[in-house]
Amino acid sequence: MVKHVSAYGAKAIDKARAKTPGKTDGMPGPTDNPATNLMMADVVIRAGSYVARRAIEKGILRGRYGKDVAKNIVQNKTLGQSLVSFGLAKLATKNLPGAVIVGGGALVKTLYDRRKSRGHQRREGDRELIEQAHRDD
Repeated sequence: MVKHVSAYGAKAIDKARAKTPGKTDGMPGPTDNPATNLMMADVVIRAGSYVARRAIEKGILRGRYGKDVAKNIVQNKTLGQSLVSFGLAKLATKNLPGAVIVGGGALVKTLYDRRKSRGHQRREGDRELIEQAHRDD
């Protein structure tokens, strides 16, 4: 089975190489080096997603806490919080079982929160976020 898959992959790579021109005259990007162009594109995409994520986080919090407090909450995220978010997102996007695990966990957390009273949920969330906003003060 594995030999069949590797042989099939090798044929596909050979076909792709035959169709790919050896010259870089039509290569899109600022340089003729495709690896450099790919790296630059990756940096631009990641920086853009970082800026968009921060803006969305602030926008979600701004309505309830105000502009300055929302900014402080987003800026004072701990390394642990960032790593957990990154890890869960990576797990969810890698494969279907990861997406099911992360989605199931989010569903369980939602159901758990809904069992609590709304006032208790709001107070708990407010307390955590206000503490996060004033962490460096």
